[in-house]
Amino acid sequence: MKFTRARLKYFIATVALLAVMQQHVFADGFPVRPKTFVINPSISYFVATKAWDSVRVLHPFPLNGKFTALTMSLFAEYGISRRWYLVALLPYTTNTYTQTGFSSTSSGLTDLETGLRYYLTNIAYKDYIMLQGTVITPLYTNTNLGYGLTGAELKLSFAGSGHLFGLPSYFSLEDGVRQYFGTNGPIQDRYSGTFGVTLDKKFQNQLSVTLGGIYSTSNFTKFVVINPNVNKNFAFNQVSLSYGHSFSREFSVFIGAGTFINGRNTGDGSNVSFGLVIKTF
Repeated sequence: MKFTRARLKYFIATVALLAVMQQHVFADGFPVRPKTFVINPSISYFVATKAWDSVRVLHPFPLNGKFTALTMSLFAEYGISRRWYLVALLPYTTNTYTQTGFSSTSSGLTDLETGLRYYLTNIAYKDYIMLQGTVITPLYTNTNLGYGLTGAELKLSFAGSGHLFGLPSYFSLEDGVRQYFGTNGPIQDRYSGTFGVTLDKKFQNQLSVTLGGIYSTSNFTKFVVINPNVNKNFAFNQVSLSYGHSFSREFSVFIGAGTFINGRNTGDGSNVSFGLVIKTF
């Protein structure tokens, strides 16, 4: 049973990397072992041809417009002790918008996220409450890649494990408040809920579903069609499904797909993703 729970913790760190779309929504909450280093490289492709306006009405992009984002991300976590953990996220993205007679592409590193996690408590080493503080540092000057603003986030999560139909399962609920500093810097509520179950008693195959979203407010209310990543006043909800296979305790792979289900001042898109979980000591 200890072996199964240990694997659950390593799986959770990657589940929501596969829900990467226009913005990152992470679902996690289980600690890894102290002195363990986990890395999660992933790649995601997002495409949108429609957008919701300020009153949540869906419209096609003008002139056969299409927005795509190819994002490669590297997430890392290191266990300092049983309660304290270091985390970091480094994304590289290529954003492209095309329409009849026009095309625009921007590529580069985006926002580096570095954080410190503290596990407030656990219940029988099955359920965990975690608090995380994160600093957002822009690694670019091209504002087509993002806000170009320093930010900070405080996030609380509750995660637990159990059984469903005799198979190990888990859940994770989290909510984070993020503030970008500077002119018209938005404040955002980022939330998600994940439920997953293993498909075999050897814990080699896993299926999970995630529902999450972002609610962002700012004095800058304009919706920029050609690059949704720079919008500051918007909201959306998305759902994603992922499948994972564990080759060993040290190496697993995940594939996933997701789609937006509603929104305001944001593109209506879908994505596919592929990720790895690599654990070292």
